[in-house]
Amino acid sequence: MQPFHILLLILAYFGVLILISYLTSKSATNETFFKANNSSPWYLVAFGMIGASLSGVTFISVPGWVENSQMSYMQMVLGYVLGYAIIGLVLLPLYYRLNLTSIYTYLEDRFGKYSYKTGASFFLLSRTVGASFRLFLVANVLQLILFDAYGIPFWVTVVITILLIWLYTFKGGIKTIVWTDTLQTLFMLIAVGVCIVMIKDEMQIDSLFSYVSENKLSKMFFFDNWKAGNFFWNQFFSGAFIAVVMTGLDQDMMQKNLTCRNLQDAQKNMFWFTIVLVIVNFFFLALGVLLTDYAASFDIDAHKDNLFPTIAMSGELGIATSLFFLLGLIAAAYSSADSALTSLTTSFSIDILEVEKNYEKSEQVKVRKKIHVLFSLILIATILVFKYFIADESVIANIFKFAGYTYGPLLGLYAFGLFTKLNVADKFVPAVCIIAPILTYLISTYSKNYLGFDFGFFVLVLNGVLTFFGLLTIYKRNNQVPS
Repeated sequence: MQPFHILLLILAYFGVLILISYLTSKSATNETFFKANNSSPWYLVAFGMIGASLSGVTFISVPGWVENSQMSYMQMVLGYVLGYAIIGLVLLPLYYRLNLTSIYTYLEDRFGKYSYKTGASFFLLSRTVGASFRLFLVANVLQLILFDAYGIPFWVTVVITILLIWLYTFKGGIKTIVWTDTLQTLFMLIAVGVCIVMIKDEMQIDSLFSYVSENKLSKMFFFDNWKAGNFFWNQFFSGAFIAVVMTGLDQDMMQKNLTCRNLQDAQKNMFWFTIVLVIVNFFFLALGVLLTDYAASFDIDAHKDNLFPTIAMSGELGIATSLFFLLGLIAAAYSSADSALTSLTTSFSIDILEVEKNYEKSEQVKVRKKIHVLFSLILIATILVFKYFIADESVIANIFKFAGYTYGPLLGLYAFGLFTKLNVADKFVPAVCIIAPILTYLISTYSKNYLGFDFGFFVLVLNGVLTFFGLLTIYKRNNQVPS
C-alpha cells in the first residue's frame, strides 16, 4: 500500500468514528460521559470490551511472543477465567449495590479519604503509563508505514494520534465508546481472521488446527521447573490476579460494565466476554505460530513486535492482508486508548477534584472538558518520554511487569477491605502502598539473582500480599467494620 492510500484509509475510518460520536453525544451531560445514563445493552459492552482488553499491544506483541515463549501465554489466559469469575460474582455486586460512578469511592466508605485518594492515584498512574505503552507501539507502526514517507517527525504522529481520540470522545465519553469499541473490535477480529487465512493459503496448509497442534511452538503448559517464570501455576494465578486488578479494580474496564442497565446484565456481559476472549487469544497465538514459521521459511528477519507488521505490510500476502492489518491495528489500539482517556478523565474528576461535591452543576461540564484536554497532553508527554527509554523487549511484557508494581497496592487494599472487617489508621495507608512496591522490587530482584527463582508476573501477587500485611500493621484495635 502506498502512504497516500493508508492516509485515506485512516481518514475514512475516523470519519466513521466521528459520525458515531455525533449520533451518540446529542444532549450529552456528565452522567452521559461517565455512565452512559446506565442504558448500554450488555451484549454491546461485552463485544466492545474484547477490543479494549486486547488492544494494539496484544494485536502485535502476542503473535511476536510465540517465537521465544511458545504458547505459554495461554496459561495466563486460562487464569483470566478465574479472575473474571471473581469480578462477576464478588466485585460487580458490590459496585452495583453502592451505585458507584468511580469504583474507588468504595475505598473512602471502607477506610477513609487517604485510602480513597491513594487508590485513585495508583489507578491514574497505572492507566496513564499502560495507555502510553499501547499508544507508543501503534504510533511507532504508523510512523514506519505512513508518516516517515511524508517526513513528519514522531512527536507530530503522537499528537495526531491523541487528537483524533480526543475529537470523538470529548463530548459523549463512555456512551460513545461503547458503540465505537463494538465497531473497532469487529475490525480487529476480521483482521486476524484474514491474516490467518492468507498465511495458511500461502504456506499451503491443509488443516490449521493440525498444523498448530503438531508444531513445536504450540507447547502450552509448562510444569517442569517451578522456579521459571513460565511455570504453569505461576502464570495461571498471575493471570487470575492480573484479570482482577486490570479489569475488576480498573476504572477503565469497570466503567463500561457500570453502564449496563442492571447487575444481571453486567454479569452476563462478563460471562460471554470471558468465553470469547479465551478463544480470541488462542487464535492470536495460532497466528504467532504461522507468522514465525512463515518468517523462517522465507528468510524474513523480523522478530517480537516487528514480526506481524513486517510480514503483513510487505505486500507478499496481498493487498487485502495489508489493508486489514492496518484496520485491525488502528481499531485495536484506539478501542483501548479511547476508553483509557475517558476513564482517566472520569477518575480525576470524581476522585481527585470531586467535581460533584466541589463545583456547581453549571461548572461541572466545563471542568470535565478541561481535565479531558489535560490528560490528552499528559498521554502525549508520557509517550514521548517512553520513546527514549523503552527496553528491548515485547511491549506486552513491559505492561504486565509495570502493572505488577502499580496495581499490587490496589489488590491489597480491596482484599483487605472485602475479606476482613478490620479498620485501619487511614493516614498511614499511602505510606504502606508506597513501601510495598519497593519491597516487592527488592525481593523479586534478590530472588532472581541469588535464589534462581523468577517471580515473573507473580510480582503482582507478592505486591498485593505485602500491601495486605502492611495494612495489618496499621489496623485500629477494637475498631471493626460492622457486619
